[in-house]
Amino acid sequence: MRIDNPKVTAAFEELGVAYRPNERMADWTSLGVGGPSDLLQIANFSALPELISLLDEQGVPWRFFGGGTNVLIPDRELPYVVLQLAPSRRDIEFGPGEAYVSAATELGRTVMECAKRDLGGMEGLIGVPGTVGGALRMNAGAYGTQIGSYVRAILLYRAAKRQIETLAGNEMHFEYRHSSFGPDDIMLSVRLELLAKPYREILGGIQVCNEKRRASQPLNEKSAGCIFKNPPGASAGKMIDELGLKGHRIGGAVVSERHANFFINRFGATAGDLLALIDDVRDRVRKSFGFELEEEVIVWRA
Repeated sequence: MRIDNPKVTAAFEELGVAYRPNERMADWTSLGVGGPSDLLQIANFSALPELISLLDEQGVPWRFFGGGTNVLIPDRELPYVVLQLAPSRRDIEFGPGEAYVSAATELGRTVMECAKRDLGGMEGLIGVPGTVGGALRMNAGAYGTQIGSYVRAILLYRAAKRQIETLAGNEMHFEYRHSSFGPDDIMLSVRLELLAKPYREILGGIQVCNEKRRASQPLNEKSAGCIFKNPPGASAGKMIDELGLKGHRIGGAVVSERHANFFINRFGATAGDLLALIDDVRDRVRKSFGFELEEEVIVWRA
């Protein structure tokens, strides 16, 4: 969507918003697909309520976008502008046993900066791509670690109330690849309570996780991580593998030969190719195993 309202664009500089008109969202996603839209990057999140109020008052629809590593965006021109938090210079601060982290901070960098201060527990998340905000929304996890286990408070924009609020631990809920936040709530920052560990011990755990990822995941290809959530008591990747679907291709989209729950944009895939592959694999798993696989990747269908 293009913003053609001068009243809206004139306010961006005052609000600390970097205006990037007609951005190709394929350039911002790890899958390399996504159509054009105006992109608004917000440097000062305290201006977020005023910006969103302005967009709503002027009839400009919007959608929030994080790091782009767990999203599948249609190839057509998007019917809304895209909002994104810009990284902050002081994106991580520390207290005794705690880290205060901006939602725009890369998750892997957060793990390493905490490790340097002998704060551990999140070693399994070192190779999970994307931002802390995205990790909070989906309760990102790997190798027995989930970020929700360490969350003590979150600062976020509550879309339903049009205001910024702080939620304490007992006001939110995390479960497997899910959190209790509303679909339009925007994570701003988080307070993490971590485990006291020697740096060498944390680094050893990080190295083990990195070795496992390199051995089992297509890290050098365009993907969005795992496409499907694991059903209770089952493995989506194992079922797809048992159906002989590694290497299965629709258009430019391919089921990874290395990890069957990773779908790759290897041959200039369109969003339609990837969606067709998702639907085809899900249908085959349903017919063979009786499981209805739920997407882990966030699909922008509208």
